[in-house]
Amino acid sequence: MSSKLNWLMQNTSPGSLVIQAWLTKHGVSPQLAQKYVKNGWLQKLRSGVYARPGKKPQWHNAVGCLVEQLEFPAHLAGLTSLTYQGKSHYLQLQEKHIWLEVPPKTALPLWFKAFPKYCDELSLVQPVDDEYSKNTLATESENPDWLFVTSNKLLEEAPSDLIEIEVNNTQLKASSPELAAFELLNAVPTTISFEHAAEVFQGLTNLSPRKVQSLLNRSKTIKTNRLFLFLANYYRHPWASRVDESQINLGSGKRQVVTGGMLDHSYQITVPELFLAETSDFKDLPNG
Repeated sequence: MSSKLNWLMQNTSPGSLVIQAWLTKHGVSPQLAQKYVKNGWLQKLRSGVYARPGKKPQWHNAVGCLVEQLEFPAHLAGLTSLTYQGKSHYLQLQEKHIWLEVPPKTALPLWFKAFPKYCDELSLVQPVDDEYSKNTLATESENPDWLFVTSNKLLEEAPSDLIEIEVNNTQLKASSPELAAFELLNAVPTTISFEHAAEVFQGLTNLSPRKVQSLLNRSKTIKTNRLFLFLANYYRHPWASRVDESQINLGSGKRQVVTGGMLDHSYQITVPELFLAETSDFKDLPNG
């Protein structure tokens, strides 16, 4: 076995996605890549995009390829980040969406955007030599769609906003629990319902008050700031008392979070009537 093929086998695994630019960087020319395709070591998915046979590529393979090989600034966000950190019990066998934070007005590769659609139609052949790839055809469920979100509601980013987590043996960047909670609430009600987001937020009992303070201090979205503090107090999370609301931009006037909801007078946002039962001891909303 050639050294380049040996390198490919050792630096990928069945189901991995690889792009030609990355292969070329490591000495595998387009002509050699085509030879690998012919011999069953790679399968061509799109122009310049290949998969390692032996297992059907999954969404985490696509994200890993995007970030590691293209050095694209993306990370798992919101509900997906919380789920894979064990902060949400909404992990299901068939997820509908993968929340992914990408910079605003940044063009994603076409192969990546289309990945959930065409990947489920793949029928990957097995390599001629299974020394490196065992004969385990994929039995995974269909790939979920991408749900692209952005944290451009923050005045600036902080190093503590991102962490690394492992998803099916793939290391991926993800929002910290604090940023993921912010992204979750920022998506109410257009992407996720108030009730669903609130149920997830209920389990966030161990957020860092220092990180929450930093995050909300940098936030430009008044409605999300208010909703974050409303739910923190509603669920009486222990970290909530250590957040100084006077440093956070809460604006003035009323904000509609839930259409047809009841007005919470402490934070001046509309919420489902059920959520007003235990908020009588909230602080008054600052007028600044």
